[in-house]
Amino acid sequence: MVETVVHDFEGAMEMPRPRITFACELSSERLDDLFADGSIVAGLQALDSRVALALAAFTPERAGVVRRLNDEGVPVVAIPLLSFDEGYYFTADNFLRAADRYEEWKAWTDEQRLAWDGVGLDIEPDVRLYQQIADNPWGVIPMLLPRIFQRDRPQRAAVAYAGLVARIRADGWQVENYQFPPMADERRAGSDLLQRLAGLVEVTTDREVSMLYSSFLRSMGPGMIWSYGPAASAIAVGSTGGAPDIPGHPQVPSLGWDELERDLLLASRFCDDLYIHSLEGCVEHGFFERIGSIDWDEQVGRPDAARKAAGIRGLLTAALWTTAHPGLTLGGVFLSAYLWSLARRR
Repeated sequence: MVETVVHDFEGAMEMPRPRITFACELSSERLDDLFADGSIVAGLQALDSRVALALAAFTPERAGVVRRLNDEGVPVVAIPLLSFDEGYYFTADNFLRAADRYEEWKAWTDEQRLAWDGVGLDIEPDVRLYQQIADNPWGVIPMLLPRIFQRDRPQRAAVAYAGLVARIRADGWQVENYQFPPMADERRAGSDLLQRLAGLVEVTTDREVSMLYSSFLRSMGPGMIWSYGPAASAIAVGSTGGAPDIPGHPQVPSLGWDELERDLLLASRFCDDLYIHSLEGCVEHGFFERIGSIDWDEQVGRPDAARKAAGIRGLLTAALWTTAHPGLTLGGVFLSAYLWSLARRR
């Protein structure tokens, strides 16, 4: 694996302030409570930032918050989602329901006369998989094992979601999607194993947001941002806490301020479109007011974990490559064994 080197130049031009988008996953009642504090809207305006709003229910209360943000000139990205009973996220298996859900969201949007800055597709594993991991990780194996043999699943889902993206664009909205970083390694390897196992989908949108949350890999997180960042068009960092308001969903570990600031500065080296998960976490921990004081010209160097992150990505890419090229892999193994046996005879 070749690491991307980012050079620092003396006298370089001042770094532009990146655009910040805050993800928000609150229930209707908690969302209304959050925005009852007028300082939140004022803060969003001062940062010239956006809100990416998860919408698992289309309620009058949510519409009221969106309308308030519309009136105050704060752009909002809509992320239509399913109910908890339906798995919450869009997945490789529920694409028909996802398309219907988009139509339901569009009808609600027209009825409530709401304005949006785009539509986000959050295509992830079914929420019940996350719950199983939290309750008993060993229980995931029987859930995933049959998927190894579902070879037509990734292509079928990719075609369906490409159609949904085309429909959303035809309706006048830009589309963005939120992607797990290892999908970049799967593309390089020409594999579809992660798509079969996790239900991820290869979809092309106007903006792919790489979810590079340090909170899940505390010591490794900055190295992952350094490794995946150069190829990212947008980077999401976090989490500052919070999780979907659905029963039993694992709570997301929370970063401290120094960690969040470091990750934002690291990510800003590679792109000027940054996302933070989550708005409610930033408000709860007092980070929201501090984000406006970040010195974006501050230089953040190569993190200590960069080499380890590059090594992990190299191993992952190699493993995925073998799954995509089993014949070549077996041939290489047999050839190596043959050459080794010849060498022993001499």
